[in-house]
Amino acid sequence: MLRLEGLNTHYGASHILQGVDLVVPQGRICAVLGRNGVGKTTTVRSIMGLVPPSSGRVLLNGQDIAGLQPHLVARAGVSYVPEGRLIFPDLSVIENIRVAERKPAKSWPIERLLELFPSLRERAGNRGSQLSGGEQQMLAIARALVSDPKVVLLDEPSQGLAPLVVRELAAVIRRLCQEGVTILLIEQNMKLAEAVAHELYIMVKGRIVYAATPEVFRKEEAEIRTRYLAV
Repeated sequence: MLRLEGLNTHYGASHILQGVDLVVPQGRICAVLGRNGVGKTTTVRSIMGLVPPSSGRVLLNGQDIAGLQPHLVARAGVSYVPEGRLIFPDLSVIENIRVAERKPAKSWPIERLLELFPSLRERAGNRGSQLSGGEQQMLAIARALVSDPKVVLLDEPSQGLAPLVVRELAAVIRRLCQEGVTILLIEQNMKLAEAVAHELYIMVKGRIVYAATPEVFRKEEAEIRTRYLAV
């Protein structure tokens, strides 16, 4: 479904992504872990066209979308839930969702989204600024789904959330996968990534240095934490 091949991205003279290779099969969840500043967010921003890659390919169902403008990437079937959520504070819940609705959704119409996120139904008329952090995160995911994407990019969705809300988030991510949504998850919360992902990648200094299933990762976790993830 989504494949990165030799992806390089620069910010000016800084070489951030250095030949990233990554595969997210259809209907699966892949997570990228790593310390702050290693290039995780740049990866999804490069996919989305917010930061044009310097070289390499971003293949969506075999079509190279690398370097396309963000609105064209979105039309191709990629949705992005950014770090920090970036919902509109003065718009209502329903208005926040409708902002991303280019045409009436078939797979994820608003009524179905409100069934998936009951708390949003209860607060449908509230402004974005009146929602809790967890509700804002669910709203950001709902906004991404209303365009009926093939792939959803989730950037640090657990950031700033209480453990109970993170567990609710994990349940939502698993449910989306069961419904056929393909997900690339960027996370620092290792427990969340292990709980939902089919494949775990670790990024260090703009390169993917490790890939394994959660089962294999758990057997090697102590060594991998020390080698790649310890601060």
